[in-house]
Amino acid sequence: MALHEENVPDPVNDSQPAIFLETLRCEIKREYAQVATEPAKGFHFHTGRPLAEILGYPNELLDGLPEPAIASLAGTGNPFALGPLNRGERVIDLGCGAGMDTLIAARMVGPEGKVVGIDMTAEMLDRARAGVAAMGLTNVELHQGYIEEIPVEDEWADVIISNGVINLAPDKKKVFHEMHRVLKPDGRLQIGDIVVQKAVPESAKRNIDLWAG
Repeated sequence: MALHEENVPDPVNDSQPAIFLETLRCEIKREYAQVATEPAKGFHFHTGRPLAEILGYPNELLDGLPEPAIASLAGTGNPFALGPLNRGERVIDLGCGAGMDTLIAARMVGPEGKVVGIDMTAEMLDRARAGVAAMGLTNVELHQGYIEEIPVEDEWADVIISNGVINLAPDKKKVFHEMHRVLKPDGRLQIGDIVVQKAVPESAKRNIDLWAG
């Protein structure tokens, strides 16, 4: 599991009102909708091909991918640096975004494999679907939803990949519970994300700008 250390908010606790959760999700969606529709706009985080280079994606993984899928990359690591996926495997991409990692995974597992991508931002999924269509892939299924509710049956997946998304989920315990539920007993996680090494004050946890950014 590749992790980037940074001071980010802890999970939202049980005392957080539902209205905060909904507002938080709306703000995160708004931010990443812009990454999908205006990738050249400029953000306070790296995106696109420059980010892919920083994260160590080799050119052979990016060759042949639709440029819009690469342009809207916004992640913190390279899940494939932890090892390749095998032909025929079932893969879940949590927070698939514009689909760059999803498309790479689909090529790795081949037509006998399966990749399920999940993202809550409609504009990102539009790009991901366009990428799937452009590459003529038949082994990818995309869902709009939250990674706290993974739309597959128990013990379905061989591998779960994710790239800078779990840190945005308010209920991280639920995310990891879901990952445990859907992974096969010998399944594995290949995740790049952010971790917190010291306590975050309650005021920061309730600052939506910190979460959305």
